[in-house]
Amino acid sequence: MTLVPRSLRAASAVAVLALALTACGSDDEPAADASGAAGYTVEHAMGTTELPGEPSRVVVLDSPHLDAAVALGVTPVGATEAEAGAGYPDYLGDLDGVETVGLTVEPSVEAVAQLEPDLIIGARVRHEELYADLSQIAPTVFSADSGTNWKEQVEIVGAALNRQDDAQALLDEFAQRAAAIGESVGAAGRTVSMVRFLPENFRLYGPDTFSGSILTEAGFDLGDHTWNEYSMAELSPEEFEQIDGDLVIHTSYGDPRTTTRPAVERLWTGLPAIAAGDVHEVEDDTWMLGIGVLGANLILDELEGIAGTEA
Repeated sequence: MTLVPRSLRAASAVAVLALALTACGSDDEPAADASGAAGYTVEHAMGTTELPGEPSRVVVLDSPHLDAAVALGVTPVGATEAEAGAGYPDYLGDLDGVETVGLTVEPSVEAVAQLEPDLIIGARVRHEELYADLSQIAPTVFSADSGTNWKEQVEIVGAALNRQDDAQALLDEFAQRAAAIGESVGAAGRTVSMVRFLPENFRLYGPDTFSGSILTEAGFDLGDHTWNEYSMAELSPEEFEQIDGDLVIHTSYGDPRTTTRPAVERLWTGLPAIAAGDVHEVEDDTWMLGIGVLGANLILDELEGIAGTEA
């Protein structure tokens, strides 16, 4: 399969979401968009936080929050990186002016403070021990999770920015697109194996993972597997027969040559989907790491082409 350049796919997703926000707009701008906006309260995973008005210097500590903020028209002053020197996902566009405040798994409280933010957004599952210190710097709002429950993370970022209606419009537009694309490619009754190759094993992704949730919302079935607490199945190359979907979508963590992909590909040639050519490689940084409503729409863009060729 020919991969669509990320810049083009990003433009498509941004255009779709811009239309969604335009459609939900009115002559009366929300309070958060007005100068001198009134204060508001946000309930979140760590309790309740009061904000005095519209934040203008936002720091985000996890990639789903960065995706949601950009989707809602807010460019943070600071954000974390998944790996040192990795920068931010290409699909989010030009974020050259966003300062790095450490790694997602280990943000620098000092770097956050130096940016003098008026709102900090993090995740309890990652940053709970930093909450007290961060709250001394600026009003701080935490989602409960990171990679799972991505829609709830869009909602919490929307609440933190006082743009709840815009956040809901983005989610509604995504749901409508997923249903329409699923219908157009005949998703009902079709099974998909969502595979990620890793250095020591490979994973099948279940319905509660980011990419899995998008596939199921479009109407696909992810098969009958024993999912772990993270809605994944961790498998060895010898268990390749569990890649049993009518359609196989796969990605690799890092260089595919250093993962189990070569070993599995030597074994899976007799599987029905492989023999039929219904197998497609996709980009890891979108399907696995592009967690958020922008990333979700990019997956829908690509899914339409992938599944549509088999419908």
